[in-house]
Amino acid sequence: MVVECSQKWLEVVRSGGNVIERGWLSMFMGEYQHTLDSKGRLIMPAKFREELGDKFVLTRGLDNCLFVYPLEEWNNLEQKLKNLPFTRSDARAFTRFFFSGATECELDKQGRVLIPTNLRSHAKLQKDAVIIGVSSRVEIWSQEEWQRYSEDTGLSFENIAEKIMDIEL
Repeated sequence: MVVECSQKWLEVVRSGGNVIERGWLSMFMGEYQHTLDSKGRLIMPAKFREELGDKFVLTRGLDNCLFVYPLEEWNNLEQKLKNLPFTRSDARAFTRFFFSGATECELDKQGRVLIPTNLRSHAKLQKDAVIIGVSSRVEIWSQEEWQRYSEDTGLSFENIAEKIMDIEL
């Protein structure tokens, strides 16, 4: 069971008749348009700033975007990735890709994050950006890549929905 409280969610688990509160989980949602300045700084939407906290992690994401994680969520993900079998080449490749691009960030007083050059290159960020909330993380996209991705997946959204309905939600 999940209980909503503002933009935070508390996961409640029933175990042997007991109710266990597993902690506050950040909930990011929405789509925002912003522009990078000449130094590579991007304004983070006000609705995301509190949930991200004073420090957060920015890393290469999938589909040519960047992933942004609050430290607590990053630590949870790190623990899961540590458990991948290092004897598998695909697990090693993914963890290298994911961690080598990661950097701890802070917002400046104007609510901007400085995106390192290597991450801007990965996401093809030049000027116009789209920042989206995706449950426990934030994604940063170049406007062109987001439009392309949205058009491609928008056409197959119903097919995707049918396929994931087989997954226990």
